[in-house]
Amino acid sequence: MTRTVLLAIDTSTEYCSVALLCSDDSPGAQSGAPSRIWGRHDRTGAVSSARVLPAVRELFDEAGLALAECSAIAFGAGPGSFTGLRTATGVAQGLAFALGVPVVPVSTLLACAESARMRDAASTRVLAALDARMDEVYWADYAWDAGEGEWKTLSRPALAAPAAVVVPSEPFALAGNAAAQFGERLPAAAAASVVDHDAVPHAVPLAYAALRAYRGGRTVSADQAAPEYVRDKVAQTTAERLAARAVRAGESAP
Repeated sequence: MTRTVLLAIDTSTEYCSVALLCSDDSPGAQSGAPSRIWGRHDRTGAVSSARVLPAVRELFDEAGLALAECSAIAFGAGPGSFTGLRTATGVAQGLAFALGVPVVPVSTLLACAESARMRDAASTRVLAALDARMDEVYWADYAWDAGEGEWKTLSRPALAAPAAVVVPSEPFALAGNAAAQFGERLPAAAAASVVDHDAVPHAVPLAYAALRAYRGGRTVSADQAAPEYVRDKVAQTTAERLAARAVRAGESAP
């Protein structure tokens, strides 16, 4: 039997999320559909780096597979926590170098869209929006192409104020935690036909998206794997913090 064994890692949030997907790719397999998937999704805060490798070991033991059988390593490339993105990138690179396998970078926002569609098959137009801290939002706009069996990126991952996120002109699902964080300050939340707060970065939907990318040859060598930060600074100046506080106070005033 020909099979693909794909390991997916995401530490872009306060969760250490790891999934192991085993797919039957033999000629008689139905559309190469994944046969089994195992996962761990643990809230670890800032110490995901200490949890990720034990979680990987647990999944391979649970699946009865050897690490040497791994075909590719996927990781949540971002946007997200700077430290978390570096953790996932470093672990993916290290394992890929050791095993001599390719790496599959997957946008965390695409993983949100994949999660929304997994949870509701009708979610084929998805605006993914995550709290980026500093009073901003990471967002991207995706449409599922049923003919191609893949997402099309309509708006690439970007950083914006909540009110500046572009609202699609057709029915869409809003995926991610930005709606819960910003409420009415995010116009997309009111415009969405569905708001899925739980469609957040997670290794299981990331693994499914990565499997399609792997089959399509959209991989990189370990030395080319890199985070997708989107933002180029990690903290506001004192003046920026005070200005943002004044704006929030003005918006909440009667």
